Amino acid sequence: MYSVEINDHIMIAHSLKGEVFGPASQLHGLTAHVHVAIFAEELDENGIVIDIGNALAVLEEILRPFNYKNLDELPQFKGRNTTVDFLCSYIYQRVSDAAYLHKLGREPSELSKVRVTIAENPDARASYEAPLTAALAHE
Repeated sequence: MYSVEINDHIMIAHSLKGEVFGPASQLHGLTAHVHVAIFAEELDENGIVIDIGNALAVLEEILRPFNYKNLDELPQFKGRNTTVDFLCSYIYQRVSDAAYLHKLGREPSELSKVRVTIAENPDARASYEAPLTAALAHE
């Protein structure tokens, strides 16, 4: 299986609900380093998984609305605990939707899966990985 991985980062603020989060239940900032891997069983006729430029543009488009924002105040996250685990699945679905909207430069049926990893710091990260699916119904 082949993959292409791209990355970007966002600076966000949020608070997490629940005793398990201790001090993180208070409003705090986070620089989230977002890594997206897109997988295909075969390379296309150009010898690539996807067009990296298209993928970088898609990721930037997905992340832009959150950069320098307090996630607690965004309507799409109302009532949600915006853990990095949750954010991985949210970004995964947006990347999958972009594939089905033909924004990655390859037919979605030719792509196998997507993995999104968010690193909070050099020692901690979370991931979400699943076969490519389209929701196309944003929250």
